[in-house]
Amino acid sequence: MTATTHPLVRQLRFTRSEFNRSIRGVTEPDAIRRIPPMNSLSWNVGHLAWQEQSYFLVYGQGQLALPEIDRGFASGGPPSTPALAEMVAAWETITRAADPWLDLLTKDALQRHFTRSDGQPGRRTFGSLLLRVIYHYWYHLGENMAIRQRLGHDRLPQFVGDIDEQAPYLPEDP
Repeated sequence: MTATTHPLVRQLRFTRSEFNRSIRGVTEPDAIRRIPPMNSLSWNVGHLAWQEQSYFLVYGQGQLALPEIDRGFASGGPPSTPALAEMVAAWETITRAADPWLDLLTKDALQRHFTRSDGQPGRRTFGSLLLRVIYHYWYHLGENMAIRQRLGHDRLPQFVGDIDEQAPYLPEDP
């Protein structure tokens, strides 16, 4: 992250850290356990990796780092129970590849429409895609906590982490 990183990108980074907190300490057997109709915790990690790869690598940079994530974790895809360690490694690979591009986003860049694979402009802007990712993380973060409660985990976080220090409100430069 740089001093000029856009405030929404800073919020994404905080959201990622909170998502990580929702899986911290989860064992492999619990990570692959599925409580229908929810997916497994490990699938949720792969699913968020898929979205970041789609929006920030494919649409943003024309790269497909991990085709297996694209095939196995798309929205509406079938439930599965992949190994948590593999999904975390894939998620880390994708987020590390996305971060340099995210750090360069400006207010103007966030207002541009992405380009679809057929060369036509997509209907959403990069700013809207960034917001969709942030909100999607929070959705699955809540789902992760519900799964963990159903699995009998205790001493779970009760509220968002240290947002005042890690992700306070910052105005967007004019």
